[in-house]
Amino acid sequence: MSFFSLKNGVLHAENVALTTLAAEYGTPAYVYSRAALTAALKEFQDVLGAHPAGAGALVCYAVKANSNLAVLNVFARMGAGFDIVSGGELQRVLAAGADPKKVVFSGVGKTAAEMKQALAAGIFCFNVESAPELERLNQVAGECGQKAPVSFRVNPNVDPKTHPYISTGLKEAKFGVAYEQALALYRRAAALPNIAVTGIDCHIGSQLLDPSPFVEALDRILALVDQLTVEGIQLHHIDIGGGLGIKYQAEQEQPTVASYLNPLLDKLAGRGLQIVMEPGRRLVGNAGLLLTQIEFLKEGEGKNFAIIDAAMNDLMRPALYEAWHDINPVAPRDGASRDYDVVGPVCESGDFLGQARPLNVQPGDLLAVMSAGAYGMAMASNYNTRPRAVELMVDGDTVHVIRQRESVEQLYAGEAVLPA
Repeated sequence: MSFFSLKNGVLHAENVALTTLAAEYGTPAYVYSRAALTAALKEFQDVLGAHPAGAGALVCYAVKANSNLAVLNVFARMGAGFDIVSGGELQRVLAAGADPKKVVFSGVGKTAAEMKQALAAGIFCFNVESAPELERLNQVAGECGQKAPVSFRVNPNVDPKTHPYISTGLKEAKFGVAYEQALALYRRAAALPNIAVTGIDCHIGSQLLDPSPFVEALDRILALVDQLTVEGIQLHHIDIGGGLGIKYQAEQEQPTVASYLNPLLDKLAGRGLQIVMEPGRRLVGNAGLLLTQIEFLKEGEGKNFAIIDAAMNDLMRPALYEAWHDINPVAPRDGASRDYDVVGPVCESGDFLGQARPLNVQPGDLLAVMSAGAYGMAMASNYNTRPRAVELMVDGDTVHVIRQRESVEQLYAGEAVLPA
């Protein structure tokens, strides 16, 4: 089901016309559907609930995808946990009502202060990503008079066949520990006085549309679990990571959650391990869009440009990854289209949200940049002293402002000129 659809010739978010949102709140604006968020998480919960191996499973939303408090709160109310990668994200999820006992802490550069913060909160687990991190965590936990629960993020060296910038499970990646070193690291962790070995973690990449690499990775991880069992190191949970992709183009196929999870659950049946997973993009990506207005239409040498009021600072993915987002007129016009590069006002040649898009538009028309709920606002910046967009959550007929549009004065409020 699509929660963004045409009604009476105008694109709506649930029951609210995007033209109404633009008139009241301005553009650019991020617009989210609460029903889409809820449906995405429920799909995971339903598949897990229907499989014997899914009992007690913990779905930990990857906060980095979209960290707005309202988004986090929607998931917390539904019983989700959270996958964090910084002390700041920990503060966010706690402010949003998260249960700290459902928080896993990933990331390659955890500081001592962040470790203390997480220990004080009583998180579920630290996903340890290097030998030096293990030693630091042991020291910090000792200073706090606690035992730190840990799993190792193990790289199975499986090619996820995704963009190289979001491929994380190969041996060349900065993330995790090498598969060949994992056994020795588990032995070391089991011997440390302030460490409690509780699980194992694996995350191979993002935006995966073929579920088969997940199965290949799990086979390697389970072989390591068996080795650890022989050595007397008994694990309590297995974190199968995230990375399940979404549909960015209307004609693109999107794997179901069942096609991803069921083969993994079948392999985990009877092992007595609690299952943890870390979906991010899959929960929020298609639950949001970026609403923008055309300022000018410009004819160039061999190209036409639709210059909009949103830019690469609002949505970085096209410039960073050459990522595709469908771009749809909010009120489609009849007639022939022309190809336009949809570009922003930022002074960079890479400032585009789409290239060679067939559009029948006029200045002042509204465009919806689809599938922008993940890594949109979360990666936004103030480049060119551009205030970040307003964020809106639509819930049926109701609109909530979940983040105010920034003002220019806020951008330099913490700065100071030199004394005279």
